[in-house]
Amino acid sequence: MEQVLLLNVTYEPLKIINWKKAVTLSILGKVEVLEEYGREIHSVSFTIRLPAVVRLLRMVKKPKTSVKFSRQNIYARDKYRCQYCGRRFPVEELSYDHVIPKSRGGKTVWSNIVTCCMTCNRKKGGRTPKEANMTLIRQPARPAWLPALRITVGFKEVPASWRDYLYWNVELLE
Repeated sequence: MEQVLLLNVTYEPLKIINWKKAVTLSILGKVEVLEEYGREIHSVSFTIRLPAVVRLLRMVKKPKTSVKFSRQNIYARDKYRCQYCGRRFPVEELSYDHVIPKSRGGKTVWSNIVTCCMTCNRKKGGRTPKEANMTLIRQPARPAWLPALRITVGFKEVPASWRDYLYWNVELLE
């Protein structure tokens, strides 16, 4: 069945909910329906169109959280580029590297981990970049970004009714 985009009172995307939750929130007067799908749902006493985008009528504050330390977020921070040679790689061809090797007391923290290709990782080995005669493109640091909403669907799979409410950061290919 259809999924529904839930927006904060400020029109900021919060999350995706199922249509049953959206209908319940609408009947309780907690959301306004901004967009609808072409389908209808029927009960014994009424018929309504299936909501596609709903907006909360009261502000919901999102908790302030930091970016979770994970391999995927390291790759995202470094834009899937080896921080030694600068080339972009698919995830399968990437690793991460301790700038100060663990064998020398280096910690597994944001400020000591960088995205690295397999070739550069082998070349650097258990040495510091300076010892390996390699330079970092950018010094590692905890990312300041925290996406408001992560939707893991392709551009073509997003319902047309949602597109005006999502913030896109994509490259358009000709």
